[in-house]
Amino acid sequence: MNKRKIINDPVHGFIKIPNDLLYDLTEHAYFQRLRRIKQLGLTHLVYPGAVHTRFQHALGAMHLMSSAIETLRSKGHTITSEEASGAHAAILLHDIGHGPFSHVLEHSLVEVSHEVISQVIMQKLNEEFEGQLSIAIQIFNNSYPKGFLHQLVSSQLDMDRLDYLKRDSFFSGVSEGVIGSDRIIKMLNVVNDRLVIEAKGIYSIEKFLVARRLMYWQVYLHKTALAAEQMLVHLLQRAKWLIANGEVLFGPPHLLYFMKSKPDEKEFFSNGEVLNNYTMLDDEDIMCSIKMWTSHEDVILSTLAKGFVNRQLWRIKISDVPIEPTVILAIQEATSRVYGLDSVEQSKYFVFSDSITNNAYSIKDDKIEILYNTNELKDIAKASDMLNLSLLGKTVRKHYVCYPKCIETELQTASTLF
Repeated sequence: MNKRKIINDPVHGFIKIPNDLLYDLTEHAYFQRLRRIKQLGLTHLVYPGAVHTRFQHALGAMHLMSSAIETLRSKGHTITSEEASGAHAAILLHDIGHGPFSHVLEHSLVEVSHEVISQVIMQKLNEEFEGQLSIAIQIFNNSYPKGFLHQLVSSQLDMDRLDYLKRDSFFSGVSEGVIGSDRIIKMLNVVNDRLVIEAKGIYSIEKFLVARRLMYWQVYLHKTALAAEQMLVHLLQRAKWLIANGEVLFGPPHLLYFMKSKPDEKEFFSNGEVLNNYTMLDDEDIMCSIKMWTSHEDVILSTLAKGFVNRQLWRIKISDVPIEPTVILAIQEATSRVYGLDSVEQSKYFVFSDSITNNAYSIKDDKIEILYNTNELKDIAKASDMLNLSLLGKTVRKHYVCYPKCIETELQTASTLF
């Protein structure tokens, strides 16, 4: 069988699958599941074109890994064929543990991070492929001797970020996210086992960091998508509560498995039933179930389900300062009156308050270092004449409250709330 396939990708053009092992990984049911998980969760409710998948992103990141390895080899750095295959497999599988709607339901439907689940799945695949993923797992876990290979998979300038910024910008239509990924990769080098960027690429890095910050505000943390995400989280919380109290709800068995139980990290590694159920979960399971719940007799569940399915999303107000508890209580009381709820406590399914943060560059994590012709290395925060340390390292936090639009007439009597 010919396994040297070429995939036509709208972002990068033609993508080659480097070897038979990687082809077999892309054909595996665990990886094919990523076709049914949207890269940007619920962001398509804001940007209709943003319906691309984790499957596409993983292939794109693998393509960029090929370019990065070719660049580093051309500059005299030794990367064996086994190491190259391991790096390709690590980036191909880096998101294999994502659940339905990507980050939205992490720690909600399943209370274990997708990074941990990715490791579980990679260990399982390594058994199936008779140890051929051992180097990939070491690179993924940063336990392989050549640390720069891990940085290509996970760092502040990894192939993951270089693909998702360009891809998410393309499919959402938000041009502020366009980055010069090809030029950044061409400027890659290695010094003391650390990835660095040659000085000629500094402006591309500045553009990359600005694009990342703008994409977070305009796409990843867009307030309408945030409202939809909170509705989905609280909708599933209500469904879990009903099931725990004896209610029988419609849902695929593998979804109901996690609605009824809370397997921890240890169980994911030791209990095959947990992994078998998890690797069946995708976006379609959630949507199918929620559509059925729109006609449920529980007013909280059915109201949230109808609003979510029909894109009748809640109002969201964002503030630079924390929302006063008295404001939240007033909104909860108004919600209780409008929906005829038994208690203010029940209104917490409709009224949500939290905060969001945006940080383009972490000065505490692995740094992006600029390599000059003199062999001097400088952190981008110090090397840039456009972006200073206080701007790059600043974490911006915003607070929000989310509630049903239909209660706003009740809130008019309290016009000083906002």
